[in-house]
Amino acid sequence: MSDLKSTFLNVYSVLKQELLEDPAFEWTPDSRQWVERMLDYNVPGGKLNRGLSVIDSYKLLKEGQELTKEEIFLASALGWCIEWLQAYFLVLDDIMDNSHTRRDQPCWFRVPKVGLIAVNDGILLHNHIPRILKKHFRGKAYYVDLLDLFNEVEFQTASGQMIDLITTLEGEKDLSKYTLSLHRRIVQYKTAYYSFYLPVACALLMAGENLDNHIDVKNILVQMGIYFQVQDDYLDCFGDPKTIGKIGTDIEDFKCSWLVVKALEHCNEEQKKLLYEHYGKADPASVAKVKVLYNELNLQGIFLEYENESYEKLVTSIEAHPSKSVQAVLKAFLAKIYKRQK
Repeated sequence: MSDLKSTFLNVYSVLKQELLEDPAFEWTPDSRQWVERMLDYNVPGGKLNRGLSVIDSYKLLKEGQELTKEEIFLASALGWCIEWLQAYFLVLDDIMDNSHTRRDQPCWFRVPKVGLIAVNDGILLHNHIPRILKKHFRGKAYYVDLLDLFNEVEFQTASGQMIDLITTLEGEKDLSKYTLSLHRRIVQYKTAYYSFYLPVACALLMAGENLDNHIDVKNILVQMGIYFQVQDDYLDCFGDPKTIGKIGTDIEDFKCSWLVVKALEHCNEEQKKLLYEHYGKADPASVAKVKVLYNELNLQGIFLEYENESYEKLVTSIEAHPSKSVQAVLKAFLAKIYKRQK
């Protein structure tokens, strides 16, 4: 795995160098230095799970065949396109959420001299993806399908973010809107498509598959993405900030979190009143009261029950798939996230 990761990181260096010499722009030392620093700060710093999953998935689809150097490079390049997409979303997301830290360091827009230049940096990160695809995949039969895939998933993610943002509008905070179906819709579009479906779809296209024949795979991966986000909501409140690398702010931010939806389902009138009064307030005393209520309602126990049930359902769906290699891809994905702590 560490060998795969070092190969993957080498491909990042190659792609970065190509972008810093992109002939479509007349570079100056200052602009080159800015973009290089911006890329190094935002693109390779995460867990890289999405990107590495493209290579893992492609290997499993090839059923033990030795991959050529070109195949490893191309699968890595697609993996990096997803990491670039992730960086673009996070840079802009942190500004919208007014966040402080990301991956154990200040959010990019909080770095001295960056500020709202980060908005344009987000746009640049977004524009790098078609540059990478054009350079390395233009001659491939699946090039147009790749462009379509990235465009569609990006649209779905931005639309999911939009539902999330308009749900938490200042002055229009209404907990009665928070239901499991709203939570599911936000999560499905904001997270599941780009984090779970996109890496596998990239590997399927590279393997010569038609995505229209794999709607069931998409559905399973979307379910997995929903389960992943519920874990994220749980860790935002109950996880250790040292382990997860950020301080959770879902309560303060009035997020439509799985925890608050479940709390609303389980609380009595008095507890509901407390939740309505204190949820979405930045005051630490209000946050503490919400957390005490979460413990009273045994949300940790409710989450564990949900986790086990989701896992069993996913395993059943995966094992019903006719292709053993596709099953292997889906099981590898599930193994990475089941019972995770960060």
